[in-house]
Amino acid sequence: MIRPAGPIVFYDGQCGLCDRSVRWILHHDRHQRLRFAPLQGTTYAALDAPSKPTDVGTIVLLDADGLHVRSEAVLRILRSIGGPWRALAVAGRLCPRPVRDAVYRWVARHRMQWFGAVDACEIPSEDERERFLG
Repeated sequence: MIRPAGPIVFYDGQCGLCDRSVRWILHHDRHQRLRFAPLQGTTYAALDAPSKPTDVGTIVLLDADGLHVRSEAVLRILRSIGGPWRALAVAGRLCPRPVRDAVYRWVARHRMQWFGAVDACEIPSEDERERFLG
């Protein structure tokens, strides 16, 4: 499995909630640690990992420790962003992972109904563009 130069967030490029989440992360990741790639893209397709999810209904984080999905990916992203979000990630670990993942799956199941699909992509700034992979 490849080990990225920095963490990569793989997201559903057709999901409104996922698109908004990526925009939120871009805004709060002041140290620009995270990069992004759609689950439907070439970067994810080229990823050779035995535990690689095929379901686009989950967020996937690839970092130096490997692949992380669902609530574990979210908590690691918050930790990477730092600041008060790191404290939220620590607090989130107080909830058992099966419970966190059950809530994650429930939201994921309803995300298109609640947030819709992405019809057109917002054009990222030049700085942001460097953080997106295919």
